[in-house]
Amino acid sequence: METQIGELYERLGDLKGELGELLEENHRLAMENHHLRNRLNSSSEEIEDLDYQEHPSKGIPGEGYDNLARLYEEGFHICNLEFGSPRRNEDCIFCLDFLSKTK
Repeated sequence: METQIGELYERLGDLKGELGELLEENHRLAMENHHLRNRLNSSSEEIEDLDYQEHPSKGIPGEGYDNLARLYEEGFHICNLEFGSPRRNEDCIFCLDFLSKTK
């Protein structure tokens, strides 16, 4: 009986650890979702402000590059491997390579 209680106690500890990891991931994803929603809302407001009747098929030159560079500076990946996922306070060689190719 003591062995079973020990095993249950160990499983309970494992479950607590997993729960903690899930809560951390949930919080990280909620923050990322919040930032992305804010970003989407601000982008859609900027698009509405542009006058498409004057330039229906032309964008501002370099606008896409500037947007990608800004996303990278805000802490998100712009490379095709992890596009849109947050960087964890470290540079990504794939993103930097992409930025250097588009200059």
